[in-house]
Amino acid sequence: MASTLRRATTIAAAVLLAAGVGLAGAATVHVRLKGSQEVPAVKTAARGEGVISIAADGTVSGKVRTRGIKGTMAHIHEAAAGEDGPPIIALAAGPRGTWVVPAGSKLTPDQYKAFQAGDLYVNVHSQAHPGGEIRGQLKP
Repeated sequence: MASTLRRATTIAAAVLLAAGVGLAGAATVHVRLKGSQEVPAVKTAARGEGVISIAADGTVSGKVRTRGIKGTMAHIHEAAAGEDGPPIIALAAGPRGTWVVPAGSKLTPDQYKAFQAGDLYVNVHSQAHPGGEIRGQLKP
């Protein structure tokens, strides 16, 4: 019985340690979206801000809230500041100008490296600016 209890305690400690390591590797990024960050820059009064968390395993969560824009879609893209890049995660529209990272979203290892280099961004598209009206670079 003592051996079984010791083994169960060891397994429980290993699980807790592994969970703590995963949390310790998470990066939480506060992002501000502006038209001046779009490529090319957009003159707009629209703004946005949000919090995006990316764990060491590539799991992504978070949301962005916008104002002054009727967004048609929003994404996390891969590209350095001043460049356009492909969308890699589509955000889901929520109430009152919010855009949410869908549960289960995850970066590939190469996309995670791009994040670490500051080469991911969030943008929100509108009917007037289908390529994107406001943008914010994700800087770890």
